[in-house]
Amino acid sequence: MAIALFQNPEKLQTRLREIPQESGVYLMRDRQDQILYIGKSKSLRNRVRSYFRSSQDLSPRIAMMVQLVYEIEFIVTDTEAEALALEANLIKKHQPYYNVLLKDDKKYPYVCITWSEPYPRIFITRRRRTGDIKDKYYGPYVDSHNLNRTLWIVKRLFPLRQRPKPLFKDRPCLNYNMGLCPGVCQKLISPEDYHKTMEKVAMIFQGRSRELTDSLGAKMIAAAESLDFEKAGVLRDQINTIKNLGADQKVSLPDDTISRDAIALAQDENYTCIQLFQIRAGRLIGRLAFTADSQSESPAMILQRTLEAHYQGCDAVEIPAEIHTQLELPEGDILSAWLSQKRTRKVTISTPQRSSKAELIEMVERNAQYELARIQKQSDRNSQALEALTEILNLPNLPHRIEGYDISHIQGSDAVASQVVFIDGLPAKQHYRHYNIKNPEIKTGHSDDFASLAEVIGRRFRKGLNSENFPDLVMIDGGKGQLSAVMAVITDLGLANDLNVVSLAKKREEIFLPNESEPIGADAEHPGVQLLRRLRDEAHRFAITFHRQKRSNRMQRSHLDEISGLGHHRQKQLIAKFHSVDYIRQATAEQIADTPGIGTKLAQQIYQHFHPAYNS
Repeated sequence: MAIALFQNPEKLQTRLREIPQESGVYLMRDRQDQILYIGKSKSLRNRVRSYFRSSQDLSPRIAMMVQLVYEIEFIVTDTEAEALALEANLIKKHQPYYNVLLKDDKKYPYVCITWSEPYPRIFITRRRRTGDIKDKYYGPYVDSHNLNRTLWIVKRLFPLRQRPKPLFKDRPCLNYNMGLCPGVCQKLISPEDYHKTMEKVAMIFQGRSRELTDSLGAKMIAAAESLDFEKAGVLRDQINTIKNLGADQKVSLPDDTISRDAIALAQDENYTCIQLFQIRAGRLIGRLAFTADSQSESPAMILQRTLEAHYQGCDAVEIPAEIHTQLELPEGDILSAWLSQKRTRKVTISTPQRSSKAELIEMVERNAQYELARIQKQSDRNSQALEALTEILNLPNLPHRIEGYDISHIQGSDAVASQVVFIDGLPAKQHYRHYNIKNPEIKTGHSDDFASLAEVIGRRFRKGLNSENFPDLVMIDGGKGQLSAVMAVITDLGLANDLNVVSLAKKREEIFLPNESEPIGADAEHPGVQLLRRLRDEAHRFAITFHRQKRSNRMQRSHLDEISGLGHHRQKQLIAKFHSVDYIRQATAEQIADTPGIGTKLAQQIYQHFHPAYNS
C-alpha cells in the first residue's frame, strides 16, 4: 500500500536526488494521481526539498498539502522566465486546489466580453467563469458605480448588441432605429465589422483610451477631408466622450506618458486586501481589488502571486512599462523578465522609497487599509449575529454552515424546493441547490408543504453526513407543522442527534425548536433572528425564481405537447432556435424543418397544428 512521501524518508530522499538543480516547474500529486500543487523555481531540488524540512516555516495550507503528496514530477526549462510562463499555463489548465491564493468572493465586479461568439456581448458580472477560453474578463473593479456608468456610456457611444436574445424573429427592435444597435439579431452587420467595433470598446477597459482617441482622431480628419462631415461629427463626439470618462481621476506624476501599475496591501491575522491602481497617461483608469487569506503566504509573496495571476490573463498591450510595489518581491527579477518577454518591451518592477512614486504607493496602501476596515466591520457584524444565534438556540458551537429550505408552487402546480447555504453568515451560492418535487400526490389543485419538505430533507440527508457538507444548523421555512414533518424524516434516518433543526414562521418571525410547543422568546430585531430572516428570505427568493422558470417552460411546451411525435428533446431544439412558441407559430414549414432533428414530415405536422385551416 502506497504511503505519503513525508512518511517514507527513504523514498523521499531518492526522489529528491533525482530532481536536478536547474530552473523549471514541479508538480505534486496525491494518492489518486491528482495534481495538488504546481510551482516554479530557479533551483528545483532546493525548492522541493524545502517543503520537507522540519524547520521550514510553512503556512498551514501548504503544510497540510505536503502531507498529501505521494509523487513529485518536474519539467526543466532553459530560463526562469520560461518556468514562470509554464507554471502559469499549467495552473490555468489544471487549476490545482492548493494553488488558490486569491479568494473569489464575488464582492467585486468584472467586465466580460464574449469573444467566443460571432457577435460578442459585453456585460458586468461578479462571477469569473472559466467557460470558453476566448472570452475575456477585465477587473475586478472596486468602484461598481463608476463601472456601471462607464459601460452605460460605452453602450451609447458605440452601436453594440443590447440584448442577449432577439426580441423579434424577423425584424430588429427599437434599439436599431435609435442607433444603439447595428441590427445584430438580423445580421445587418457582419461579424467581422462588429468585432472591429468591439475591439474599440475593449481598448477602453484595457487602459488604451489615448491610443483609441488618436486612432479615432485620424479617422475624423480623413472623414472631414472627404467632406463626410456627418461621420466626422460622430467621431468627434466619441473622442470627447472617451476623454471625459476619467477626467476627474488625474494622478500627478512626473512623466504622464508612461503607463504604470501600483500595488499595495493591508492585512490582519485573517484577511489580506490588495489594491492595484492602473495609471495610464497620468490618469487613474482602473482600481482593482483582490482578497487573500493572510495565512497563505508572506505579504511580499502575496503581492508576487497577485501580480502573476493578474498579468496571466492580460494581453500584451495591457502590461504597463512600470510596476511599483509596496514591498520588494521575492522573485521580482523573474516576473520582470516574464512580463518583458510577454510585452516584447522592457517592464521595470521597483519598490519606490521617496518622491511622488512613493506617495502613490502610500495612496494605494491607504485604500487597501480602508477596504480591510470595511471587511473587518462586516466580519464583526456576521460574528456577532452568529454568536447571538448560538446563544438563543443553545448550540454547542458557532454554526459554520447553515442550510435553509423553502417550498414554492401555485396551488400545487410546478412544486419545487430550494436549498440555500450560508457559510460563516454569508451566502455561498456555489452550494445552492433546487429540487423538483416528485411526490405524485402533489399536483395542480392539491398542495402539501409538509410532504414536500419531508421529501426534500429525505433526499438531502438519505446518504448521511460527511465533514465536507455537514450543516451545523438546518432552518425550515414554516411553523410547528413543517418542523414536525421534517423531524419525522430525520428521526427515521437516525440523524436526530446529529442535526440542529429549527423553523422560522413568517407572520410573527417566531422560531420553533423540535419537541417544543411554544416558540423561542426572541425579539424580531435580535441579530440572531435577523440572520435567520436573511437565510429564509434568500431561500424563498431562490425557490420562487426556480418555480417561475419551471412554470414558464411548462407553458411554453404546453402547445408542443399536443403534437404527436414531438418529444421533449425535439421541443428543446425548437425552443432553442425560435425562443418561444409564438415564433414557432409564425414560422413556415420550411423554417421549422431547418431545426436540427426536425424532418420535413414532422415540420409539416407542427405547421398544421398551428394552422388548422391549412390542413382543411
